[in-house]
Amino acid sequence: MNPACPLCEAADAPSFGDIGGLRYFRCETCDLTFLDPAQRPSPEEERAEYALHRNDPEDVRYRAFLQQALDPLLPRLEAGAEGLDFGCGPGPTLSLMLAEAGHPTADYDPIFRPDPIALDRRYDFITCTEVVEHLHCPGEVFARLDVMLKAGGFLSVMTERLTPGRDFAGWRYRRQPSHVVFYSDRTMDWIAGRFGWRSSLHGPLVVLFEKPA
Repeated sequence: MNPACPLCEAADAPSFGDIGGLRYFRCETCDLTFLDPAQRPSPEEERAEYALHRNDPEDVRYRAFLQQALDPLLPRLEAGAEGLDFGCGPGPTLSLMLAEAGHPTADYDPIFRPDPIALDRRYDFITCTEVVEHLHCPGEVFARLDVMLKAGGFLSVMTERLTPGRDFAGWRYRRQPSHVVFYSDRTMDWIAGRFGWRSSLHGPLVVLFEKPA
C-alpha cells in the first residue's frame, strides 16, 4: 500500500512518478504532491542545508523577496496588531520588517528558535515564508497554526506552487533536498476549506488565508 497523504491523511495516495531514485505521490483528495516519507532528509541533513542559507536582515534583495508576503497582509492589519513569524530561519528578518511597520512579531523556528512559549500564544497574524514545502507533517502544522490564529486573523504563506503543465522533474523547487511537499492552487483551496478560512492568491508565491471573526 502507498503512504497516506501527510496533509489530509487520505490513505494510499497514488504514485506520481520516480525521479532520480526519488518516489513521489499525489493525493486525490487535496492534490498535495509529496516525497515518499521513507526518503525524507534526516534532521541532521536538514540542519546542514538550512545552515547554508544566507538570510541577512540587511540584504535589500532578501527584504524585497519577503515583502511579497507582506504586501497583501499589511493593509489588512489593525494598528498594533501582533504576530508570529513561523519558521523564521537562522536570520529572522520578517519580524524586523513587521516591527518597523508597527507590528510586534515573535520568532519561532523548530531548529534555530525553538521557543515553546511562542507556540502557546494566540496572534492577530502569522507569516510562514518558504516553510510549508519543508513540512513532514503539514496537516498537523496547519492545525496548530489554526489554533494560534485569533478569529479575524490572517496567515500569509509563501511557497512556490505547483501549477498545471509544470515540468515537475526539472523544477528547481523540487530539486532542493529539504523540499518534500508541494502545493497546488487546489491544495490551498482544500486547506482553506478544512479550517473554514477564506483564501486569496497573490502572484505565484503568496496565499493569504483569513480566519473569519
